Amino acid sequence: MNNARPVTIIMVEDDEGHARLIEKNIRRAGVANEIVPFANGTDALAYLLGPDGSGLANKGRQLLVLLDLNLPDMTGIDILEKVKSNEHTKRSPVVVLTTTDDQREIQRCYDLGANVYITKPVDYEGFANAIKQLGLFFSVMQIPEAE
Repeated sequence: MNNARPVTIIMVEDDEGHARLIEKNIRRAGVANEIVPFANGTDALAYLLGPDGSGLANKGRQLLVLLDLNLPDMTGIDILEKVKSNEHTKRSPVVVLTTTDDQREIQRCYDLGANVYITKPVDYEGFANAIKQLGLFFSVMQIPEAE
């Protein structure tokens, strides 16, 4: 990610094995950006929107959200909705990375403003390769600052 300011990757993933695999393969693709992991939606939203929920906490930062839909405390769709409806975080790209390949769910995520929807391949090799490709994509994409 060759932007003036470093892009922070916010990874919301409750499966520890998936989280390690995601980070390892993003690194393999040459992406050295900070990855801030969260295992639940409550903590991720507190980080993204700040203690007051205004979103001003990340003003001027460049954030990319990697979002699993199946979380222990809320759905990823709840998080997506809150991030995309907040005036300060709405331009932050959200990449949904989940095991769900239900067409209605995919459509709903795009309707709410998801930038990319990726279904996690079930086998290890396929998953590792998909994340590596995602890392290569991250290395060339442009991300706006939070207002």
